Amino acid sequence: MMHLTVNRPLTTLLKHMYMYARQKHSTSSIPNDLIQVQANVASVLRQGGPVVALESTIITHGMPYPDNLRTAQEVESIIEQNDATPATIALMNGKLHIGLTQSDLQYLAKSTSPVKASRRDLAWVLSKGLTGGTTVSGTMIGAHRAGIHVFVTGGIGGVHREGQTSMDVSADLTELGRTPVAVISAGVKSILDIPRTLEYLETEGVTVATFGPSRDFPAFFLPSSGYQAPINVTSAREAAELIDYSLSLELGSGLLIGVPIPSSVATQGQQIEDAIQSALQQASVEGIHGKDVTPFILQRVNEITGGESLKANIALIQNNARVGSKIAQELSYIRREGSKRRSVTKTTEPTAKYGQPVVIGGSNVDLVSSIRSQSIQYGDGTNLGSVHITLGGVGRNIADCLSRLGTSPMFLSAIGRDSQGDTLLGLSSHMNTSAVSIIDDHSTATYSCVLDSDGAMVLGVGDMDVHIKITPAYVSEYEKYLSSAPLVCIDGNIPVDTIEYVCKYCAQHNTPVWYEPTCIVKSTQPFQSDCWKTISYISPNFKELCMISNCLHKKNNNAYQDHNNLTVHKQVEICIELCELLLQHMYCVVVTLGQYGVLVCRNAQPEEPFLIASSTPQERTASKMSAVHYPACNADHITSVSGAGDCLTGAMIARILQQSTPDDCIKSGLLAALCSTQTVMTVPASVSTIDELLASTICQPNRVL
Repeated sequence: MMHLTVNRPLTTLLKHMYMYARQKHSTSSIPNDLIQVQANVASVLRQGGPVVALESTIITHGMPYPDNLRTAQEVESIIEQNDATPATIALMNGKLHIGLTQSDLQYLAKSTSPVKASRRDLAWVLSKGLTGGTTVSGTMIGAHRAGIHVFVTGGIGGVHREGQTSMDVSADLTELGRTPVAVISAGVKSILDIPRTLEYLETEGVTVATFGPSRDFPAFFLPSSGYQAPINVTSAREAAELIDYSLSLELGSGLLIGVPIPSSVATQGQQIEDAIQSALQQASVEGIHGKDVTPFILQRVNEITGGESLKANIALIQNNARVGSKIAQELSYIRREGSKRRSVTKTTEPTAKYGQPVVIGGSNVDLVSSIRSQSIQYGDGTNLGSVHITLGGVGRNIADCLSRLGTSPMFLSAIGRDSQGDTLLGLSSHMNTSAVSIIDDHSTATYSCVLDSDGAMVLGVGDMDVHIKITPAYVSEYEKYLSSAPLVCIDGNIPVDTIEYVCKYCAQHNTPVWYEPTCIVKSTQPFQSDCWKTISYISPNFKELCMISNCLHKKNNNAYQDHNNLTVHKQVEICIELCELLLQHMYCVVVTLGQYGVLVCRNAQPEEPFLIASSTPQERTASKMSAVHYPACNADHITSVSGAGDCLTGAMIARILQQSTPDDCIKSGLLAALCSTQTVMTVPASVSTIDELLASTICQPNRVL
């Protein structure tokens, strides 16, 4: 008895270790005779890069040809545009393919009798050498075997209506309970029993979250099913952190992240819902049941709505692809950086003792035209070049940069309820946009600019009327965030009365305010009253600093008009003189000098940490003023300078909040600005790599005062 008592636990432990070793081996190895990973996908996976899995039943059973092929190609393109690699999964020629070529997609789209392959069908389809489109469960298995953690689909299966008697429950749910893959979907189709589906997922131990500002669980064509998810994630970063922790705990179960349908097509939801109910009744009358119900319903609803349901279906899948790509990108970075990244985002001193930073400002969709020729044709001539659509808005750019550098801010802005707004939110999924106000009777701000062959702006046109909706009343809803923030950043796009409100409120709560001018015209907005005296930081360029000085002195100083002809030493001399007046009340002036770098003037010694809410209040006297000039980082080429200043500010703020040394704060800003100049994207994903560049950057600052 003594012998048995001692060794039974040991035997059990050895058995569990053996089973665990087998499970670990089976999920990490790839049997080449059964699974074929496309070369590009395999390469990205080896490097730990972002890969997004896609199912293939949407191609084989979800849509008619050629809509199915076009949708598959567009979704893969969206994933690539968002810096991730698509991996459509399907069964062909006796192998489970992870990633398809264009010819594979065409073959699959035109297949006449493909099998709809769930977990139970995989072995049979492979053994017979048949063609099969993988369902959610089939795709999850393939993704997990290949080491892909993020899977984008339209909607998952669930418990069918009357499922408590028919026991008709989708294999998707049990797969989520035993396969550690994050499924990004528009929730559950309304033809299913949604509350029982959520209960079943809870029983299976599946983490269910919604993406965006609300816990309302989406119902495919409807943004809300009327039921709530247990948790909510507001950004791609937050979603990726959730997935990372789940994978690190080796829970063995998956996650379901519900993304509501874009607002631009959600208005058609009720019409589609009525069509679904009609199709359900018809299916019941005709005796259609089991796995044949969903394709029948989708086809019938498409007929009833005159194709509107198909458009909405495609729109939500494309939106899920954008969100999933950003999540995969963030997850890739987190898992490569490991605990180092977690320590930045979770235990940085300012965010541990205080709330998150707040950014208040404009959000735009930008149309950037770059001219190739050195000479510009005006009038009837046509300039050859390239045209790109990207995101902009000074406030949005700064919030974007902060988010990519591990300091996700609360972002307050206003956009229209339109396709441009959907695009903006979709491409900003790595940010916390839950507080952005969506306005019915205004269009999302758009900005069009023309750049010369050197990347300098020639002409800009903006439609910014929606920014007047960033009102004091709207901002006041987030006063608790303002009062607890380590720093609040505002831009010149917001109305003057909102600027004055924010400055006054933050002054009452000792919260430093950073003002970022957006242009020469708007640079003087805070200086129309005494509210500027409560601002701690301001970051003008040379022209904007001259305009501010003119406003305060009530004179017309034209020094900026020919500043390009001034030497760097003369520009620095003028800036120091103009900053002296501002520093009688402000703490720091960061003057951007373009190719000449940046001049930092402040009421502190150069080696002292920058001021944030957690810092000991510093005396602001002119006698303590210091001025340090940092040269710009060298660039081999310049594509666009339109986002450089915003990236400099965003990176500086991120490092200030992380209490880095002043040198590292400013050098990080210069490196982020350099990253921005190398691409048409105002805030490229590459800004997240500036830590790797910082150690090797040679930048000798020059203290001039």
